[in-house]
Amino acid sequence: MNRLALLCLLAALGLSGCTTYRPLLRDLRRNPTLTDHLTGFALYDWEKQRLVVSHQANLYFTPASNTKLFSLYAGLVTLKDSLPALRYTSRRDSLIFWGTGNPAFLNPDLVDTTTLRFLRQRPERTLVFSPANYGGSRFGPGWSWDDYNDDYSPEVTPLPLYGNIVRFTAPDRIARIDIAPRIFADSLSPLTPRRGAGQVRRAELVNRFERPAGVKPFRQDVPFRWTPPTAVRLLSDTLKRPVALAPIPLDRAAKTLYGLPADSLYKRMMVVSDNLLAEHLLLLCSSVRDTLSVPMAIRTLLEGPLADLPDKPKWVDGSGLSRYNLMTPRSLVALLEKLYRTVPRERLFNLLAVGGQSGTLRAGFGAEKPYLFAKSGSMTGVYNLSGYLVTRKGKLYLFSMMHNNFVGPVADMRQRTERFLKEIYERY
Repeated sequence: MNRLALLCLLAALGLSGCTTYRPLLRDLRRNPTLTDHLTGFALYDWEKQRLVVSHQANLYFTPASNTKLFSLYAGLVTLKDSLPALRYTSRRDSLIFWGTGNPAFLNPDLVDTTTLRFLRQRPERTLVFSPANYGGSRFGPGWSWDDYNDDYSPEVTPLPLYGNIVRFTAPDRIARIDIAPRIFADSLSPLTPRRGAGQVRRAELVNRFERPAGVKPFRQDVPFRWTPPTAVRLLSDTLKRPVALAPIPLDRAAKTLYGLPADSLYKRMMVVSDNLLAEHLLLLCSSVRDTLSVPMAIRTLLEGPLADLPDKPKWVDGSGLSRYNLMTPRSLVALLEKLYRTVPRERLFNLLAVGGQSGTLRAGFGAEKPYLFAKSGSMTGVYNLSGYLVTRKGKLYLFSMMHNNFVGPVADMRQRTERFLKEIYERY
């Protein structure tokens, strides 16, 4: 084949590719449901190993919980199959222990009794907890301070206990409210007339809670104010043995106790978008370097395995609660490619929400056979979805669709996203 013929063939192939995806680009550029706000989209064809659609994919967007894809990658490339639960050392008749940020200890939504059994069965006369290996803030940078009462905003701590929340349950219409852990029962005030019946409210800086005025059947998780003395009080009550508190620096020769299988944490974090797990996953990643620091964990990833992303993310927390986070659709697709190369497909898809079946995608993307495996992310004016799409013809695409700066409800943007991605599923 001569040079001219080869150039013509390459041009024809390129034109064919553009023609194939032209309807998608036309929609992205002209459809009023996608142009009345900021929309970015990147679509990667796994078979062709290239980006086939790019619309404002180099612009930075607030990612919300799409940030958890970065946290997932951090865990997968940093941690072992089981998560570090405690660091500990024995000195004479005392067991001194430090937290690793592991959020599974006594968590009502994760079953892991490793730490509980370990501390209960230790032969040392005295148990001593030290919080000295963590000096970070209780909230991430850019978090909304007045979300402290909401279940999606538990505090970041070196030793999470009970998921760092108090669970209030009114099983029926009588005035009884069940409280777990029970140690907070004496912190709940008598019935007080308030607006918002059915909502428990906590004082901002102390563990004082107010009951709702009208008790109807409900369940509410309220973050408690974590302090070292509160942690020791909870531990002593749960273990049924005294626990002392002392600011002892971490002994770098301390042993590590391993507990929960890592995939159990990853799956809950990704499927139901658990913020506590995401934040503390980054603490777990930093704990392998004998410190607890979310910024250090992020810096290590961005300067290491994520240094080659097309656009360097502004990444500040593990969960995506912060509006300081900024990421581009094409960098998210590049991250999805790294994840796909790191983890076997079946395992990876099992860790994500499945369209029409589980978690944050249960209500949408239904089909005879699941075709969407992804992570959503939303807050006021923000809805994003990034993940893997298997078309009706069996083709695999990696995608990131990001919507920012809209004034309507998130549910409406979710439906627009579903309609757009459904077309890819049917057409390609």
